[in-house]
Amino acid sequence: MTKLFFNLQLNTFVAMQISVFVPEYGVIEAVTPAFRTFHMANEFLTTFGKAPLFKVEYVGLHEYVPANKGECIIKTDRLLKDVTTTDLLIIPPAFGNTSEGIRANIEAIPYFKKLYEKGSSLASLCIGAFLLAETGLLDGRKCSTHWAHINEFRERYPTVEVEDGAIITEHDNIYSSGGASSLWNLILYLVEKFADREIAIMISKYFALDIGRNSQSQFAIFKGQRNHGHEDIKKVQDYIEKHYCNKISIDLLAKLINTGRRTFERKFKEATNNTPIEYIQRVRIEAAKIFFEASRRNVTEIMFDVGYTDTKAFRDIFKKVTGLTPLEYRNKFAKVANEV
Repeated sequence: MTKLFFNLQLNTFVAMQISVFVPEYGVIEAVTPAFRTFHMANEFLTTFGKAPLFKVEYVGLHEYVPANKGECIIKTDRLLKDVTTTDLLIIPPAFGNTSEGIRANIEAIPYFKKLYEKGSSLASLCIGAFLLAETGLLDGRKCSTHWAHINEFRERYPTVEVEDGAIITEHDNIYSSGGASSLWNLILYLVEKFADREIAIMISKYFALDIGRNSQSQFAIFKGQRNHGHEDIKKVQDYIEKHYCNKISIDLLAKLINTGRRTFERKFKEATNNTPIEYIQRVRIEAAKIFFEASRRNVTEIMFDVGYTDTKAFRDIFKKVTGLTPLEYRNKFAKVANEV
């Protein structure tokens, strides 16, 4: 339901205030979509003879804010410090290194928190989740971010529940999106939530967007978590990544580092954020993805090559990890002509 409300004294509607924060050295491709989309929603509404629902503005720490590596400058409509209230604040990512992005925008963090405490909704786009998490508002809540930064995010914000592979996360009027183009899915979701689905569908057609996508898993590249500092666990990871096509038991892996099974499983999970079984599955599925992308071998051949003997089990695990069936993945990402 939209936050649009009726002013009885003036006999007019008051539009929902959308404030798009322009981070210092923000990613221009992430800053402009929300601004353009909500303006486009107003244009469609006007075409249908309806009142515009949204009042959209750029806000920032300064009047003129550099984007990307200073390639362009965005002029803000208001300074963030002057925004005492807004209905929805959208937080795009800063460009490049996340720590540098946080340092460049650290002044903004208290304002985000204050606006939320006054009733504003907050929405982070892609790795804008790092700026949002700095407020502490995500502690004990769920969040999405770019799949390539999930491990970094978990290490920096251990009390936040990251939804691995999620395109959109919503919790207590705090929204977040997955990586890169996933931000469009969140923006469309917000348009549908605060306007209606018809307008969201029209915008998705206008910008040629997939409004139904609900997972970024198909685009993820699994990189075994190795920045944990446990050399014995790295030894196990090396073994799994070298012998994934063979049968691997948990007892065998535990013996590699001379520890009991329970202790090993706990230690492995703490270090990698995966159980040993999950890690083996992820390594095998990553290998299968590469085979599907670069060869003409059929599904059964690749299934055996990566260590599976049960077709249903392979298909179910592959879809759980990537969001697609093996055949769907091959047809979508194969670099060579494939034979079904």
